Amino acid sequence: QVQLVESGGGLVQPGGSLRLSCVASGSIISIYDMSWWRQAPGGQRELVAIIRRPGSTTYVDSVKGRFTISRDDVKKTVYLQMNSLKPEDTAVYQCNAQVDTLRGVVLYWGQGTQVTVSS
Repeated sequence: QVQLVESGGGLVQPGGSLRLSCVASGSIISIYDMSWWRQAPGGQRELVAIIRRPGSTTYVDSVKGRFTISRDDVKKTVYLQMNSLKPEDTAVYQCNAQVDTLRGVVLYWGQGTQVTVSS
C-alpha cells in the first residue's frame, strides 16, 4: 500500500507565499510523474503543475511565473512553491503520483490540503 500525505496549506494574504509538500510512503519501487492539482469550491479539478522524471515541468498558464514544482526522489517528496498568491488560487490542493509497485504502476492521490488566499 502507498500513501501520499500533503502539508503546508493554510490562510495567506494576497501576495503572500506558501510551500506545499507531499510525501509518499509505503511499498514503492519507483515514482514516475508527480503532480499537483486543485479544486476550487464549485469548480472542476484542474492540473496545476507536473514534474516528470528526470525533471521536466509543465504548468497551467494561470500559475506560470508564480509557482514552482520540484521533487526530491530520495525523500519521495514533491513540493509546490507558491508565490504572489491571488484570491483565485484558493482551492483544495492535492498531489498525485504514478508509483511503480509490485502490482505495477498505480496512480495515487493525497487527501488534499486547503489553501485560502484572503485579506
